[in-house]
Amino acid sequence: MSGGVAEADVVIVGAGPTGLSLAIELGLRDLRAVVVEQNARTGSQPRAKTTNARSMQHLRRWGVADTLRAVAPLPHDYPTDVVFATRLFGRTLTVIENAFEGAKRRDPRFPEPGQWVPQYTVEAVLRDRVDTLPSVKLEFSTELEDARQSASAVEARVRNLTDGQGEIIRAKYLVGADGSHSRVREIIGARMQGEHAYALNYNLILRIPELLHEPPSRRAIMYWLINEDTPAVMGPMDNDGRWFFGITLPPGVKDLDDETIRRRVIAAVGREIEIEILAHDVWAAHRLIANSYRDRRVFLAGDACHLHPPFGGYGMNLGIADGVDLGWKLAAMLQGWGGPALLVSYEQERRSVHQRTIAEAVENYRTLSAQLLRDNLDEESEKGEQARHAVADEILRTKTREFKTLGVVLGSRYLESPIIVDDGSSPPHDHYANFEPSAHPGCLAPHAWLPDGSSLYDHFGHGYTLVAFDELASGEQLAQAAERASVPLTILNFRDQELRALYGAPLVLIRPDQYVAWRGDHLEDADAIVATVRGAGDREAAVETKERTA
Repeated sequence: MSGGVAEADVVIVGAGPTGLSLAIELGLRDLRAVVVEQNARTGSQPRAKTTNARSMQHLRRWGVADTLRAVAPLPHDYPTDVVFATRLFGRTLTVIENAFEGAKRRDPRFPEPGQWVPQYTVEAVLRDRVDTLPSVKLEFSTELEDARQSASAVEARVRNLTDGQGEIIRAKYLVGADGSHSRVREIIGARMQGEHAYALNYNLILRIPELLHEPPSRRAIMYWLINEDTPAVMGPMDNDGRWFFGITLPPGVKDLDDETIRRRVIAAVGREIEIEILAHDVWAAHRLIANSYRDRRVFLAGDACHLHPPFGGYGMNLGIADGVDLGWKLAAMLQGWGGPALLVSYEQERRSVHQRTIAEAVENYRTLSAQLLRDNLDEESEKGEQARHAVADEILRTKTREFKTLGVVLGSRYLESPIIVDDGSSPPHDHYANFEPSAHPGCLAPHAWLPDGSSLYDHFGHGYTLVAFDELASGEQLAQAAERASVPLTILNFRDQELRALYGAPLVLIRPDQYVAWRGDHLEDADAIVATVRGAGDREAAVETKERTA
């Protein structure tokens, strides 16, 4: 640190997946970003372990999807199943296969399957990608002390925690991707609203060498263990004997001694084993969302503006999507083609997705291992058999939605957005698991594999993409309107009737984040369409004016 004043386009507070995703989006567009992170590079807790199919699409765009798979601790062919059993070496109750769409197979609905991998590995891959972007600077062991803003800039005061030296960073925008205890949220006066601390949960990282030589009979990414002694969830982290182990703490209990931990792990496993306690973490499940995501030039993203139970694997992935959405919109403003309502759309669009996803996570949290208990569950008897059948039925009824999430992951859409042009059609049916690809404006662009083996997504540009699927369709007027407004536009001509049927129109305009902004078969006013999608139409300007005066 120089101790003076540095210049940047964007200051990002927090180098977790949210902040790093935002940094990559800016860096790919040669915009100057400084990422400050108060912690050292990594921790030992896995935190999130699910990088879902949508996040993997982004990693594919960034050129690191294969890198993440190569460094994932579990083998490439490891089954992404979830086993429900009385104990790790007890009776299997039922199995949910291919959780989070993680099976390594070619699927027409998406270009990349989900990946089971600890969050710290994801962060390492994203950091390495950031290091390849000359316009982005990472500063670890550095905290944000304060920030103030004017009509044209933000000044962030930061301090290096190693040498105590301070610095001012002057930027156009500042983003708080600094987690649940966000300093940025405090600075702008935003408040988290909702339900606090359903219960305390205890997460352990253990080394269990015996499980290397005598693993459970069925490999899985997660084992839900349902018994009276220690209802728990555990699973392997790597092929070196490290496992995560999680339980809910009784009311009033905030920590466990080592002997209690060993006793409870042995009860959950179902046999005497030696364990080494590597780390532990106490966390509480919340249902919280910020009352505001923005104060003029300062924004919140990721856990800084939404928190929910981690059931369904949504948290980190929501943060990555926040970083992508805010990234291209900030870039549009910095490059001069974004209109006044573009940044307003960030909270409007993301809040609706956050609310839907949080509701799913809370629903998943209603049924934990302890809630699935039944008398006689471990007995070798007719009563035991009946109890196990009953629990298996309840598991499939209540827990499938936690692991079959594609309708949420790919089916979330932006409706009533000021930068989407509605075409009067009806959006697809909303379901947590069943994903119906649709080019209805505001939906994720439908995926397709092309004859050359590439993904349709591989051909989309960093700006907007206009796709023509019909010989008679001409996007020339829209291309000219985009050029007049300095909107970056890639034009693709795919004369393919199957793709035209999939997209429901001969012309489709796709945003930088792969969502459909407009579709149609003719262009009555191309300038009005471009003005709307870049946040500069009459209605959008009115939205911005209302936002400023509220």
